[in-house]
Amino acid sequence: MGEVWVELGEQRYPIHIGAGLLKELGGLVRRRLPQANRALLVTDSHVAPLYGDAARESLVAAGIQTTRAVVGAGESAKSLSQAYSLYSSCVKAELERSSVIVALGGGVVGDLAGFVAATWLRGIPFVQVPTTLLAQVDSSIGGKTGVDLPQGKNLVGAFHQPSLVVADVSVLKSLPRRELAAGMAEVVKYGVIRSEEFLKYVEVQVGNVLAGDPAVLEHVVAESCRIKAEVVAADPREKGLRAILNFGHTVGHAMEAARGYGSWLHGECVAVGMVAAAAIARHSGILQDTDLQVRLERVLERLGLPTRLPSGLEPQELEPFLRRDKKVRDGLIHWVLPLRAGEVTVTPNVAPEAVRWGLESVRR
Repeated sequence: MGEVWVELGEQRYPIHIGAGLLKELGGLVRRRLPQANRALLVTDSHVAPLYGDAARESLVAAGIQTTRAVVGAGESAKSLSQAYSLYSSCVKAELERSSVIVALGGGVVGDLAGFVAATWLRGIPFVQVPTTLLAQVDSSIGGKTGVDLPQGKNLVGAFHQPSLVVADVSVLKSLPRRELAAGMAEVVKYGVIRSEEFLKYVEVQVGNVLAGDPAVLEHVVAESCRIKAEVVAADPREKGLRAILNFGHTVGHAMEAARGYGSWLHGECVAVGMVAAAAIARHSGILQDTDLQVRLERVLERLGLPTRLPSGLEPQELEPFLRRDKKVRDGLIHWVLPLRAGEVTVTPNVAPEAVRWGLESVRR
């Protein structure tokens, strides 16, 4: 079992990474939260039949009285109405401030359950047990929780750090190939923003990743967690450096909102968003490694990820959603743009024509 710590002073917490960790969940929670005698296990309708019983049995075996709440699968579950339903589950489970909410599932479950934990009794502990690659390398780490509105993604939320993260890579074998590839978009992102060496590793290991090689997946998850933990520790509330984690997300989130949540997977939208950001950087003259855009497109396509907008979606349809991006300050979008492999910059100084050119470059 590997272990990465997110260093946040008194709020520091571990990420446990390895195969077969689900059966150790209860012991890990008990060790980290010795006072927790009640838990609400939040999962979704896809994950519950696969891993819900194993997670609950492990918690109960550790002496934690556990109530299970199952939400619908997919982005539509990340809503205020679903959060309200979970508050009712908290009442039925008799959760106190020493109790814990356990999120078993992908990013939707983690964001939703984390938001409920952040707001129930003004904040109780929660544990992330991510079951998708995307959640293991990204959304389960860093304390961002929230729900969507029709007007945009993650517009209602709170920063609420988990008490621990348990990433069992053996559960990834049940992922459809499309879901696995979508998670790899975030992995590629880490290479571009922080480590060319890691990007090279991913480029070499594409075949092994898609084949589900457990040793390769464990390294991919561990290195991604290490990079994100380093960035989050330096900027826990996204006031500076942490914004680099949004590389590809400005266009990606706009695509999700414009197409309707769930039409394309989050990682698929981020893949297109990264290509668009590289094109904007190139047109703006700040991309110092002119081969990066081609290199980025090549590795994404080998992973089976899209690099162009979906058919029927025009660049101008994204503009209203771009203006509602969380990185807008004083009316200006702060774009995360690559300089070279392993380094990006955050800048509001992007000419409108560069943005239009970048969006046109990913037009199908």
